[in-house]
Amino acid sequence: MNGFLSFMRVFAGRRFPFKIVYCKDYWMIDIGKHVFPVRKYRIIMERLMAMGAGRNVFIEPEPASDDDLRLVHTPRYLKKIADGTLSAYELGVLELPFSADLVRFFRLQVGGTILTARLALEDGCAIHIGGGFHHAFPDHGEGFCLFNDVAVAVEKLRSENLIRKAMIVDCDLHQGNGTAAVFVRTDDVFTFSIHQMDIYPAEKPAGSLDVEMWSGDGDEEYLGRLRSHFPRLFREFEPDFVFYLAGADPYERDQLGGLRLTVEGLMERDRIVLESARKLGIPAAVVLAGGYAASVEDVAEVHVNTVKAARRAQVKAIPAEFRRGSSRDRNGTH
Repeated sequence: MNGFLSFMRVFAGRRFPFKIVYCKDYWMIDIGKHVFPVRKYRIIMERLMAMGAGRNVFIEPEPASDDDLRLVHTPRYLKKIADGTLSAYELGVLELPFSADLVRFFRLQVGGTILTARLALEDGCAIHIGGGFHHAFPDHGEGFCLFNDVAVAVEKLRSENLIRKAMIVDCDLHQGNGTAAVFVRTDDVFTFSIHQMDIYPAEKPAGSLDVEMWSGDGDEEYLGRLRSHFPRLFREFEPDFVFYLAGADPYERDQLGGLRLTVEGLMERDRIVLESARKLGIPAAVVLAGGYAASVEDVAEVHVNTVKAARRAQVKAIPAEFRRGSSRDRNGTH
């Protein structure tokens, strides 16, 4: 979408200057008593509606196709999933109860991130209330991740020549080991991960840049490291597109981690990444990734704050885009 239309969208009074991808099937899946709080998806949607997000803001995805999944995942792995023949070991490292509903859940999640990326290309930013399953490898899943939605979306955009260079900014608590493995030999995809070292995964394949944090590190240490890389990395790599994994699990009350980021620190994290990207005119797709605080309401709060940060970044960016667009129009350049 050009700068003028984006400008008019905001100043016509719309509260959300981007689309939000969401599906009720995300939270309706039954995975039993589990640390992965799928109920957070509905809570986030309801809080955003209370903030003024109308039903027209929410877009429902379609499940990813086999062709989409094959852009990243091996035919053998996909066949084992389709046939329900994953080994006991493979099911163990997945750490989720396998079922046909689980497969549909993850197909929808992948489709949702692809759709979010397309919408971000149109508007400059889009949000997926879901996504960020960065532990899935081409030939296996692990760590609550059956398919790697962000990796598939990157390859989908690249295969359609919609982008050439992508950057994945992964601020989940855990290193995106699956994502790093997918793109280890791909120069046009930059994988940045800032994560806690002394937790899962035990083996952390090197990404383009890994920033190592340790149990007990809090806002000052974390944000200082992040500021040392952004917006510099965006300027140096010059990506056509950014995927931002805004995990809620660096939060100080998360059950699976030991970082000590406060709600305010996480909001500043989001601001640094999203404002840096949007000020440079780089489209950004935001996915939520992990979050395992004992209170699902706490997890939802962190994720909703990410959407608020994206909204602020988008609104700040639109006037500049509008002025640049107007200048191009006056000069007769397209």
